[in-house]
Amino acid sequence: MKLKLKIVLGVLLCLILLYFSYFGLGSSTDKVIISSNADEEAIDVIDKTLKQHGFKGEYIIQPQSTSELGGKMIAEGTNIEADIVTQSTYYLESAQKENNMFANLKHTNKKTLDSYPNYITPLLGNMGALFVNIEALKEQRLETPKTIKDLTKPEYKNQVAIPNIMDSSTGWLVIQSVIGQYGDKAGEQILTKLIKHVGPHLESSGSGTLEKVESGEAAVGFGLRAQVIDSENKGKPIHLIDPKEGNYSLVEGAAVVKKGGKKQEKAEEMVSIIQKYGRQDLLEKYPVPLYEKDKVAKDQLPAYPRKWEGKLTVDLLEKHQDLFNKAKKEAQNK
Repeated sequence: MKLKLKIVLGVLLCLILLYFSYFGLGSSTDKVIISSNADEEAIDVIDKTLKQHGFKGEYIIQPQSTSELGGKMIAEGTNIEADIVTQSTYYLESAQKENNMFANLKHTNKKTLDSYPNYITPLLGNMGALFVNIEALKEQRLETPKTIKDLTKPEYKNQVAIPNIMDSSTGWLVIQSVIGQYGDKAGEQILTKLIKHVGPHLESSGSGTLEKVESGEAAVGFGLRAQVIDSENKGKPIHLIDPKEGNYSLVEGAAVVKKGGKKQEKAEEMVSIIQKYGRQDLLEKYPVPLYEKDKVAKDQLPAYPRKWEGKLTVDLLEKHQDLFNKAKKEAQNK
């Protein structure tokens, strides 16, 4: 009886170990750890690409928020658990400057439209835009806005959803559009009125604002342009609006942490594979050209493409976060 019990327990233990190993939940010492701030759609492309090119079961993907992952890179440097990081390029550059933590890669960022340091492989571009729920707009008897500034009109109070810059890089795109067009002083006044009208609809992500507007809880939102187009194409009552302040974008790239050995070599090979074979799928989901060969359909092109004048850095992000928090405090006091 005891022998049979031991056999049964042994079989169960083996099955459990096989389960955890298959789904990447076992020991991570021999697996490449990929820490990523990317959306679910981008992570799916990365996962599919690696599996299709011989790396199934050899990696673990750890999704994290932009701010959480950025903080880890700055604080931990090469001691970070990750072997590969996919993150907004401004965070990658700041972490490299602070900790010299990423390895130079060969040929992965050649023929890009903009220049990037050799340790960054550009993967995708996130672009911001306004959008409305057509049905909610009619129900609330609101005009279709053409600018972010339009949303400061009294009739839009509690009908606007935007992402919080403290949690989401998409939230920074709102700030860039406002400050880039109106400057710091006037921009802060517009943000104060905007945040007051947002009320309960300040979300932690661009996906969150889209969900709010899709459900009709808010009539207007700001989020990722690609996600809005996808929602509209799926028949949701969503309509895209390119704000006249401009469609700003942020680039996300991959970098390999300098840890040495064969694991680093494998990580470098994985990044090359993702860039070479996954880029086209990423471009379809995030239609922002990054490479000379990238082609985007005309209906995917923004009406007002803009770039921030000067370099995007964590210091600039923190400056804009302070400006946002000041505007938020003023909005709450009014």
